[in-house]
Amino acid sequence: MQEPSSPPMPNTYLHPVNRKLLDEASRGERIADQVTGFLGSWRFIVIQSVIVLIWVAGNIFLLFHFDPYPFILLNLAFSTQAAYAAPLILLAGNRASIRDRMTLEHAAEEADYEEVQNEQLLRGNLEILEHVDRLEHQIIELEKRILDRLEKGPA
Repeated sequence: MQEPSSPPMPNTYLHPVNRKLLDEASRGERIADQVTGFLGSWRFIVIQSVIVLIWVAGNIFLLFHFDPYPFILLNLAFSTQAAYAAPLILLAGNRASIRDRMTLEHAAEEADYEEVQNEQLLRGNLEILEHVDRLEHQIIELEKRILDRLEKGPA
């Protein structure tokens, strides 16, 4: 998943399955992919950790005193974040499983095509070997005739 800050990747470089999923994705699905991509990043973890440290330290040392210990408002913020994040994560997970299934189907189609190509190549190699075998027998026959004529001497 791409983070929102990274430039979008041109579709021409993507695997056909990923290109199809991106082209057919609704706005909500794209937003869910971007949000879950951000929620699953180190950037999010660091930003959230800094905010929590400032929140807790500021309320403990009375720099601001709007959420004293046991930090009920902070707990409410975490609960709200989880309530919004869970459906987005499920949606992105469903899309990932669809992408995985489509990738597997595409790989199976490619493998079938490659198997047909390999069978054709093997048949072609077998024909070449049979032809080489026939030529080898002809060469051996010609060598025998030449040796027979040389042994008989000039006629």
